[in-house]
Amino acid sequence: MIPRIQPLTPPYLPEEATQLSKMMPPGVEPIGLFRTFARNLPMSKAMGPWGAYELSRQLSISLRDREIVINRVCARCKCEYEWGVHVAFFAAKAQFNGAQIRSLTHGSSTDPCWETERDRVLISIVDELHDSSDVTDTLWAQSAAIFAADQLLDVLMLTGWYHAISFTARAARVELEVGAPRFSDYNSEP
Repeated sequence: MIPRIQPLTPPYLPEEATQLSKMMPPGVEPIGLFRTFARNLPMSKAMGPWGAYELSRQLSISLRDREIVINRVCARCKCEYEWGVHVAFFAAKAQFNGAQIRSLTHGSSTDPCWETERDRVLISIVDELHDSSDVTDTLWAQSAAIFAADQLLDVLMLTGWYHAISFTARAARVELEVGAPRFSDYNSEP
């Protein structure tokens, strides 16, 4: 795949280097998506605080909840780039097994690998938002029985944020990260 927007490459201008350093953990080279975003420095700077919030401990849902939402959104949007980055960096921390990654990628909330109603509801929220830009009253009632209002707001906004990330990464044709998992790695049972 040939990128439609070429990511920045070193050596970076000072302002670019400063922005990229804010987007990655210390000592980690900036990923392709961030180097693409940095082609528009005002946009990249504006995105920083919100993106940092979405991945922070301030988010009212757990890391596992967050990664269920992100991986499902990216899979539904067919954004292998962002899905692969999140599987590579967070799947182990979220305690996902292979069947759960496979299900998030190709399955559904009714797959037997989902043992909690919480996990199933998160997947269903993402699917309904993706399919209809809304959540049915039935699913909302189920969700409200599990999640507090602040958590529901975080789930809704996280879903929308990663739609935007997915749309941008796909349309810009950001090249897949070397070593990151691919959708095809989870096509079938082991």
